[in-house]
Amino acid sequence: MGSALFDTVLVANRGEIAVRVIRTLRSLGVRSVAVYSDADAAAPHVRAADEAVRIGPAAAGESYLSVENVIAAARATGAQAIHPGYGFLSENTAFAAACEQAGIAFVGPPSSAIEAMGDKIRAKQTVAKAGVPVVPGSDGSGLTDDDLASVVADIGYPVLLKPSAGGGGKGMREVHSPEQLADAIAGARREARGSFGDDTLLVERLVTTPRHIEIQVMADAHGAVVHLGERECSLQRRHQKIIEEAPSALLTPAQRDEMGRAACEAARSVGYTGAGTVEFIVSSDRPDEFFFLEMNTRLQVEHPVTEEVTGLDLVELQLRVAAGEPLPITQDDVVLTGHAMEARVYAEAAAVSGDALTFLPSGGPVLDWTPPPGVRVDAGIETGTVVGSDYDPMLAKVIAHGATRDEALRRLDAALRDTVLLGLDSNIGFLRALLADNDVRAGDLDTGLIARRGAALVDDTVPADVLGAVAGLGLLRREPAGPVVDPFDVPGGWRVGEPAWTVSRLVTGGADGAVEVRARGRAAGFDLALPGSGDPGSVPASVAPEAAAVRCRTVAVAPGVVEHTQDGRTRRFAVAEGADGVVWIGRDGQAWGVREQAPTEAAAAAGGAGGPIVSPMPGTVTVVEVADGDTVVAGQKLVVVEAMKMEHVLTAPVDGTVRELRARAGATVAKDAVLLVVEPATQEEQA
Repeated sequence: MGSALFDTVLVANRGEIAVRVIRTLRSLGVRSVAVYSDADAAAPHVRAADEAVRIGPAAAGESYLSVENVIAAARATGAQAIHPGYGFLSENTAFAAACEQAGIAFVGPPSSAIEAMGDKIRAKQTVAKAGVPVVPGSDGSGLTDDDLASVVADIGYPVLLKPSAGGGGKGMREVHSPEQLADAIAGARREARGSFGDDTLLVERLVTTPRHIEIQVMADAHGAVVHLGERECSLQRRHQKIIEEAPSALLTPAQRDEMGRAACEAARSVGYTGAGTVEFIVSSDRPDEFFFLEMNTRLQVEHPVTEEVTGLDLVELQLRVAAGEPLPITQDDVVLTGHAMEARVYAEAAAVSGDALTFLPSGGPVLDWTPPPGVRVDAGIETGTVVGSDYDPMLAKVIAHGATRDEALRRLDAALRDTVLLGLDSNIGFLRALLADNDVRAGDLDTGLIARRGAALVDDTVPADVLGAVAGLGLLRREPAGPVVDPFDVPGGWRVGEPAWTVSRLVTGGADGAVEVRARGRAAGFDLALPGSGDPGSVPASVAPEAAAVRCRTVAVAPGVVEHTQDGRTRRFAVAEGADGVVWIGRDGQAWGVREQAPTEAAAAAGGAGGPIVSPMPGTVTVVEVADGDTVVAGQKLVVVEAMKMEHVLTAPVDGTVRELRARAGATVAKDAVLLVVEPATQEEQA
């Protein structure tokens, strides 16, 4: 592989994929150019590249999605090729064509292949002609509602409605009975039109207990097409993958070969070159029966697991193919060694709303990012990065390899445990709960597993030692320096006899998480009274009666690290404080943002279900309906916060008076930022 490649390659992306592509370019001695929006001026991918070019404001439509701006940056820097990463312009036919017209190599397939596979109806027709099995369903475009109903009548229920354009699960609807069909069609068309500007639908037979298995293919311009084995991508939420692995625990070598041949035929059918992924749907109980789902005409987020089991650098192969070289490998050279698993780390918090599992986006400054040792980590953040709401919330990928699936799973879980991410909520705790699930450990997967588990994968309680460590931190900060201690300087209300209790109301996860914690003594040895029954495990954040005292100690062992001993057990915590006064404390991969409740907030909350109104996620205040001192009634709209194109209307929890109004229309706010306080009305006022 020693032949010359491009001199300069522009990476038309951001975050972890841009950093990952730049890493391969550097290893090959190729000059790299990054592009960035105003939101990413200080991002890691900008500093990783040899040169960086601003391409517009934060809005993706004016920067990363601007074909004109990206092409102009490539011309200005003398880039001979553009690597699009994934997302943004990676599957944009017009962009690939613009590269061709500008004489710049597009590190991906020809625009004709992107166009052929971008339309799901056309793709299905194309691969079916090549002998690739497809899911029974509609095979034409422009179907009316009556046409769709006729196809459903032919193939039978259950069925899946899918937009012909776009992906990511948007507009997809499962239909299990005739009574649901009309509303499902209307809803699917409405969402498809809003997301893609095209409400064309297709309908397919719904495969029950489906597994999502995809085949990685590589093809060159000289007619060679090989597959690099499969990836299991069945652990999904709302059609978005969370944990991926290679190979699949389901397939036999013979089944792998058959699916691989079908994937290669699908690629040949459209004259494909470069890296691509052919996705199949497979029934858990009938692995010999697989159906073409779609083809992603780009590198995939989960490509590292294939690299780990094959020993190949897929980005290097992409670059060599784009430079016109033949593939340096044949099918016989592809050998899968061991097992690899990848977990996607997102800036989002798993929560349960009613019976539904939800994920609220998070954000803010990264106060501490310490990736785990001993495994591969592809990250687009570092300590100091500010995570906003302009782009996808994926922050990093943690990838573990082992000789067996069990070993890879254990190593991945241990790596997540050793990951430190402070300053914003993440899904790491959720990922570890998912990896601990018995069916996941056994490899008994399907795309509906996460939805079925729901609340069982979410723990919204606050561990008692977390509250104890925060109380110890408070004492540690107030301890006088120096070896000589005046007893009147000792915190906790020193006096003759026992010291007095210092009472704090700590808030975790919003106003509903207020917990009264009582401590007395010094950090090196103090009594702690926690809410609840005294159980040293987890403490429900909504319960606040005083419990029996526990003996504790908290010791600073390194900058940003403390050891806390409680109930005879010592644990190490990473700690950091944000500019907003929130103390972030983390252990075992999880993190909790804790702040002390101000007296006014505490008094309002104690007055009867009132208290601070906080932002449920980072976003922008779009509407403020009240003023300081206004009288409000329960359920009255107070403030509207918008994040990730979702509006969240915050209402008054009780009748009362608005105090400490901090919300301002147009202002950006962090998750759990106090917007105002509702002071509950007195009995006389209510009368």
